[in-house]
Amino acid sequence: MRGAKVETQGMFSYLSPEQRVPKDHPLRAIRVIVDRSLAALDSHFDSIYSDLGRPSIPPEYLLRALLLQVFYSIRSERQLMEQLDYNLLFRWFVGLGMDAPVWVPTVFTKNRDRLLDHGTVQQFFQTVVEQAREQGLLSEEHFSVDGTLLEAWASQKSFQPKDPEDRNGDGSDFRGQQRSNETHASVTDPDARLYKKAPGEASRLAYLGHILMDNRHGLIAGEEVSTADGTAEVDTALHLIDSLGGSQRITLGADKGYDRHGFVQDLRDRNVTPHVARKRKGSAIDGRTTRHTGYAMSIHVRKRIESIFGWMKTVGGMRKTRFRGLERVSLHFSLVATAYNLVRMARLGVA
Repeated sequence: MRGAKVETQGMFSYLSPEQRVPKDHPLRAIRVIVDRSLAALDSHFDSIYSDLGRPSIPPEYLLRALLLQVFYSIRSERQLMEQLDYNLLFRWFVGLGMDAPVWVPTVFTKNRDRLLDHGTVQQFFQTVVEQAREQGLLSEEHFSVDGTLLEAWASQKSFQPKDPEDRNGDGSDFRGQQRSNETHASVTDPDARLYKKAPGEASRLAYLGHILMDNRHGLIAGEEVSTADGTAEVDTALHLIDSLGGSQRITLGADKGYDRHGFVQDLRDRNVTPHVARKRKGSAIDGRTTRHTGYAMSIHVRKRIESIFGWMKTVGGMRKTRFRGLERVSLHFSLVATAYNLVRMARLGVA
């Protein structure tokens, strides 16, 4: 017998969001790791908020919501709030109840400055990495490094002469002009630089994102964003190595772009074995390094870092950043790197 079409809605619900989320949902394992890291940051949160005034939205809620934006490739905070309004999975992950009101999108605009000024996202990233270290997921000996181009939120028309008197029109007609970072700058994003990653490619206004990857499970051990220039990759690689600390010998895999005599010598001075891919001519890597089997293994594993960049650009939205300024781009890059580690650690069964 056909059932009656009754659309009367009940006034009450006796199921919580916790009961509606499947027990095997991937976000459950991620939520466990996130809660541990946020608990470690409790004293930090106390230090960045005043004891006076009205209670604010808990920073734990804001960070969980921003992670959801990365996981599900949500383009804007306005769309994120729309999802948070009716999506029970999102409400459960953030910590909101069934009847709790959602926030206005400008909440993230105002609180992003607070997170930026106190390095909260970077500390959040470090607590997640520390969990991976405690679980034995980091090798502590073998790493790889690479950089990728992050297209800035600025058009070619905005790249105009630094001297206002030399500007002509809206910048759309620049055919035949000699433009360089020394004489021109973007009026939209002054921190962006005109740069191309390889010969033959078109120059773009961009930043450079750098990743230090652990070779054991492909986790991100260090991350940084820099302005785009010819030496940024090697300079940032040394900074990421220095941030690891410790005095034990480690290996560092890298592509041919890092095969520079000065960089290789700087690594050896730091007790780092340079497993850098060799150029055909004038390579700084000799038989002292290539004769070991570990060199071939590092060259093979190094390619895994490209999948990290692919995830960060396609899922995390880092192919073209939505933010302007080096600090804001760096904050978002750290958040996406944290999200990648969380997904990777959940698949490895950390929770």
